[in-house]
Amino acid sequence: MKQKPHNYAPVERSTSSGIPPITDQFGRTFNYLRIAVNEYCNLRCIYCMPEEGIPFRSKNKLLSTEEIFRLITIASQMGVSKIRFTGGEPLLRKDLSKLVKFANQIPLIQSVHLTTNGILLGKYIKDLEQAGLTGINISLDTLKAERFKMITRREGLDTVMDGIEKAIESDIPSVKINIVAMRDFNHDELVEFAALTQDNDMTVRFIELMPFDSHQIWKTGKFYRAKHIVADLKKQIGAMEQVNGSNTEHYVFRIKGYRGKVAVIPAYSRSLCSACNRIRITADGKLRNCLYGHEETNLRDAMRDGDSNESIEQMIRKSMRKKYKDGWEAQSQGKEHRESMTQIGG
Repeated sequence: MKQKPHNYAPVERSTSSGIPPITDQFGRTFNYLRIAVNEYCNLRCIYCMPEEGIPFRSKNKLLSTEEIFRLITIASQMGVSKIRFTGGEPLLRKDLSKLVKFANQIPLIQSVHLTTNGILLGKYIKDLEQAGLTGINISLDTLKAERFKMITRREGLDTVMDGIEKAIESDIPSVKINIVAMRDFNHDELVEFAALTQDNDMTVRFIELMPFDSHQIWKTGKFYRAKHIVADLKKQIGAMEQVNGSNTEHYVFRIKGYRGKVAVIPAYSRSLCSACNRIRITADGKLRNCLYGHEETNLRDAMRDGDSNESIEQMIRKSMRKKYKDGWEAQSQGKEHRESMTQIGG
């Protein structure tokens, strides 16, 4: 994969709506909305859901195009400047490019991103590029075909790699590969993944396994702690300089002579909670103020019951004000009632 220079020129944007930002009792400000556009997925990753799938909600219980438009508009007026569309697999939703284009045209939105498993990326990359997508995160846990089939319970590694190559060749400025790092699954592929950054201005990110799978694989001893990933990277690769990355990229490095970056994200260790800036809305319209929390605020029903934008805004503010200090405290408050990450939004 050889990357061409990007021709992308960002649109001039307004930076403030004049409305106070979304904050919580610990002084955190929330300007990043992750919105799941569906629960469905064309893979069955072993750490996400059972092979037979899970009971998905019917389409009428998921947010409509217009409801997503409305939530993005409200959030942007409250200081949200970054949107990420997640799933399930968001590219299974036929109006995704329409959603990207809508968000991109709001002056207060600075960037619009997508998280995908890459299976359909090659098919839709041009549509996403034309809609103004500014970033793609591609979930890929192995570069070995047989291992890909074992982890995802499906064929498709070549298709994903083709999608990654098309993303790199596109004018979309940010391309990242997300690898859920697990012992005995893919811990032996650190160097191979890092090598993808040699010629490409992209970020390869190793992410701790999170406890959102119905079979609780994270309890089997395959958990690979962030600090151990970093130690193994340094041992196997050697010369890496520390560089800057996004808020969640706690450890970020560039290998000497390489164009791209390698990052490690302590998703389970939760050492980044004090800098959290995220709001999550599930595909069925429930606002979650923490990935590990249990309380949900039903924005979908409020909209369908005729609540005003001002009322929805207050619901969002109230929920985020109640956010716990960190994910450990949030998780301790009750039993998780969504059995899969695909029901939460990646």
